[in-house]
Amino acid sequence: MTQDVPYGAWPSPIDAATAASHDGGPEFVGFVGDEVWWTEPRPAEGGRRALVRRLADGSEECPLPAPWNVRSRVMEYGGRPWAGTPDADGPLIVFVNFADQRLYAYRPGAEPLPLTPVSAVGDGLRWVDPQIHQDRGEVWCVLEEFTGDGPSDVRRVIVAVPLDGSAAADRGAVRELTDGADRFVTGPRLSPDGLQVVWMAWNHPLMPWDGTELKLAQVGEDGAFSGARTLIGGPEESVAQAEWAADGTLIAATDRTGWWNLHRVDPGTGEAVNLCPREEEFAGPLWKLGYRWFAPVGEGLLAVLHGVGAQRLAILDPATGELADVPGRWTEWAAGLATSGTRVLDVAASARSSSEIVELDTSTGHTRVIGCPHQDAVDPAYLPEPTARTFTGPGGREVHAQVYPPRNPAAGAPAGELPPYVIWVHGGPTSRVPMVLDVEVAYFTSRGIGVAEVNYGGSTGYGRAYRERLREQWGVVDVEDCAAVAQALVDEGTADGARLAIRGGSAGGWTTGASLTSTDLYACGAISFPILDLTGWSANGETHDFESQYLESLVGPLAEVPDRYHDRSPVNGADRVTAPFLLLQGLDDVICPPVQCERFLERIAGRGIPHAYLTFEGEGHGFRREDTIVACLEAELSLYGQVFGFVPPGVPQLGLTK
Repeated sequence: MTQDVPYGAWPSPIDAATAASHDGGPEFVGFVGDEVWWTEPRPAEGGRRALVRRLADGSEECPLPAPWNVRSRVMEYGGRPWAGTPDADGPLIVFVNFADQRLYAYRPGAEPLPLTPVSAVGDGLRWVDPQIHQDRGEVWCVLEEFTGDGPSDVRRVIVAVPLDGSAAADRGAVRELTDGADRFVTGPRLSPDGLQVVWMAWNHPLMPWDGTELKLAQVGEDGAFSGARTLIGGPEESVAQAEWAADGTLIAATDRTGWWNLHRVDPGTGEAVNLCPREEEFAGPLWKLGYRWFAPVGEGLLAVLHGVGAQRLAILDPATGELADVPGRWTEWAAGLATSGTRVLDVAASARSSSEIVELDTSTGHTRVIGCPHQDAVDPAYLPEPTARTFTGPGGREVHAQVYPPRNPAAGAPAGELPPYVIWVHGGPTSRVPMVLDVEVAYFTSRGIGVAEVNYGGSTGYGRAYRERLREQWGVVDVEDCAAVAQALVDEGTADGARLAIRGGSAGGWTTGASLTSTDLYACGAISFPILDLTGWSANGETHDFESQYLESLVGPLAEVPDRYHDRSPVNGADRVTAPFLLLQGLDDVICPPVQCERFLERIAGRGIPHAYLTFEGEGHGFRREDTIVACLEAELSLYGQVFGFVPPGVPQLGLTK
């Protein structure tokens, strides 16, 4: 029987521990012979990423026990942390261990062998996107090497590391393949004949979605690169990925048309031919090195991801441009395609299913789940039924969002009551939030709190023009677009205008803070590991090297528009905050360090604004530990209860300071 209970106080079987235990999903799938390997999160094991092996008979094992944590810190966001190859002695795996950032060689049943040294300088030596060249006795990868103690005392080069362990105590035994002239490089891709190699490079203040260059070099008998030159790309063209087909054809994803489309590139002239011209994205933002949106598959075909907003898996015939979508229930596919013969692997999910490892056999067209199969964590009747929508923002511009109404089969609200809604702001900001099953969303919607996730102007998936709406407009367009969605929900009678909240982490924390200091639309906000002081973050070394000049495009050159940095920063608008808020911060965060929150709190002190500040030792940028995630969810729900006027059952009350 349905009970009439105020929104927010609905009894729910989804507790914070359930949501936390389902945080994250598998990543970086790959073939090792007939076996499939991947990494997946272990929130209950300190948040480590475990390496999982699926044997040819279908059984699974986790060959590296805790505390082994397979995760790279290159550019802090990392990237592909492992590679594998079969040989007569079984699988040979090379992986990055998070704790010391060393490369290790590993054979199941044996102890991992360190391949690289530990540096005493700065944050040391880091490695990502390894590729094993057993015939050369080497693994090629990207090296990030700190040369001092500052966050930007760093260089990045493509290197060759001996597989025999001879470089484990000798940095000099690591052979550099590029000259370090470029600030950022991606992992190399060797041509089938072994004579040419390509990679992407870019330099500050560009970000990889602003402009990159596709580089090509010759490979000598000794493995040395020579004659490096730029084929395509530049300050206004983002090349996101390049791969060689089996016949030696070079394929690249570039947004020279305004959309990331696939092009065949002539290695001699750089002439690029669009293989499937569409106003769709066939790639995305390169936040992690080793992302793959397309991959060669048998018979000269390409497995590709494509779409506007959500990307789906398809098979492209480069000769004809014919594109055939793969059938199935999955609506979102990760940028992690792997292929072997006619087999294609990726991680896929939908609004009703969690991230699963899906295999496609292109010879039969058959798809099947071979890892991390979806299992209902709770009764599906308590999961929200989202809708993808397009709202109208200022000036008539489109704003994409997905709306998750409250849903609980055992509860309803008193007549005439409208539900509270929380605007969820994704990070990045050059990113996108997918419409997939998220138990954390259901934690709130099953209690009677609606959620709207906004892909505001600046988000990816909708072409270059859409993401460049945010150029020099960060803190304006994102704030306006989120407010437009919230106000539209109120105007149409979906949400209670007096009970709106906003929440986000990282860049989403910035938008949340900027919203609370520039609008009076929201009754409260939850801010996680945020940017709150633009000048400090950009000019005073308060972030890492990768994003240290990101604000040049998001806000403008600091030397030219210093007032803009000052005026938009929430820390300088603290006197305008009237709504209660929650701050959540990892103490080991080097991307958005605690000083950003602390400076904001200094300006708030004594103003009588109810707030709470929770910090977590051992957590960096993004929370991974189960106990941390539980504490954050319960604190956020308690904040909403105190502000919106309901008592969430079974949740500790958050202490608010004035």
